[in-house]
Amino acid sequence: MSDLRELYQEVILDHNKRPRNFQKLEGANRVADGYNPLCGDQIRVYLFVEDHVIKDIAFHGSGCAISKASASMMTAIVKGKTTAEAEGLFETFHKMVTADLSAAPDPLVVGKLAAFAGVREFPVRVKCATLPWHTLHAALEGKEQIASTE
Repeated sequence: MSDLRELYQEVILDHNKRPRNFQKLEGANRVADGYNPLCGDQIRVYLFVEDHVIKDIAFHGSGCAISKASASMMTAIVKGKTTAEAEGLFETFHKMVTADLSAAPDPLVVGKLAAFAGVREFPVRVKCATLPWHTLHAALEGKEQIASTE
């Protein structure tokens, strides 16, 4: 196993064991729920958006290590970003985990999220990694139905 792959696994394990922004966010003005029926992951994403900027974000729920780590890293990277920037990161992340294996992610754009690039080798796990992002997308759009990976 390459050193880079081991580093990525460590990053995912760290965010699973010590998730960032794992709490209910009082005063959130946008909330969405997500569910992955294959794995049983359930997540709620809380946002406080002001002037099209994500001033605060948190998540709560239960899920596998990939889902929890993805949510943790997502909240860390989008906090302080505009809603348009967050939507752009959603698209970039989704392409990264579903694209051709020869398409390497740009580390300047995705940063530590590159740890999830290897998930595309395991199609069932892609849904685990993308659930928090689909839920964020639903919260940004103000959708009231449950976001799903189906």
